[in-house]
Amino acid sequence: MTLREIPVTRAAIYVPGGRNPYPSTLIMGVVTARAAGVEEVCVVTPPPVHPVILGAAALAGVHEVYAMGGAHAVAALAYGTESVPRVDVIAGPGNLWVQEAKRQVSDAVGIDGFYGPSDLAVVFDADADLDPIALDLLAQGEHGPASVVLAASDDADALDALADRVAELAAERETVDAGAVVLAHAASPTEALAVSEAFAPEHLQLVGPSCERLARRVQRAGCVLVGGASGTAFGDYVAGSNHCLPTGGAARFASGLSARVFRRRMSEVRLGAAASALAPAGAAIARAEGFEVHAQSMEARIGQHAGEGI
Repeated sequence: MTLREIPVTRAAIYVPGGRNPYPSTLIMGVVTARAAGVEEVCVVTPPPVHPVILGAAALAGVHEVYAMGGAHAVAALAYGTESVPRVDVIAGPGNLWVQEAKRQVSDAVGIDGFYGPSDLAVVFDADADLDPIALDLLAQGEHGPASVVLAASDDADALDALADRVAELAAERETVDAGAVVLAHAASPTEALAVSEAFAPEHLQLVGPSCERLARRVQRAGCVLVGGASGTAFGDYVAGSNHCLPTGGAARFASGLSARVFRRRMSEVRLGAAASALAPAGAAIARAEGFEVHAQSMEARIGQHAGEGI
């Protein structure tokens, strides 16, 4: 038995556009699909389609761009319409309506996962520089008011100072809605990490020597960014990781977007002479399950393919 991996034929990348254009999401999705070997990659994005989206689509080699968004766009891709051919996989982030639509059509089309409102956890110690962390927390607010951010530390004074700094920076940037900001005081860096593990964030930043040493212990996060220089925004754009990541605690069981999403595995079996050796065992199992004809179909091959090898 061999295992073959085959790319799907047609994939769609959902690119959000209700609040801002996201050429970065287009690149993250389309390049990944093309790297996986997908023959046809289309993009859907809410109208009006921003010129920067069209430019990114042209650079990435997109086959089609559809000016449509929301749950109805997901349905069109999953089932097909007179003007929109159905696809094999739908990938990309979006609001809760889009993600719920993806979930509901997942019996008819492959999906990458539930990539909804953004979230972030920062685990830091007393040696961390608080200003960049405050900006990292506020940056998630730019994705929308449904974003959730968590800061956990074993230093209560640092947590208080961080809260004040976030408030100051938010006041200076009136257009940013920080969404839900949760501060957690832990007894130790290990306990602070345990808080993050329970949260299973989309992004996890570990800042400060005692926290950065815990990177290998992380099991529940979409992407782990280690060190004061490794802000989440770098991962969103230029660090090399994919920013299409599991949200809402889905990092407990899901992974970020990769070529695997656009490829499927298929077993190829060639038995030959091995059929004679396997048939008695297989027939015994089949009869135990009450499937007599299954047993007979295997036994019919005994001695029939002796010269064919395994």
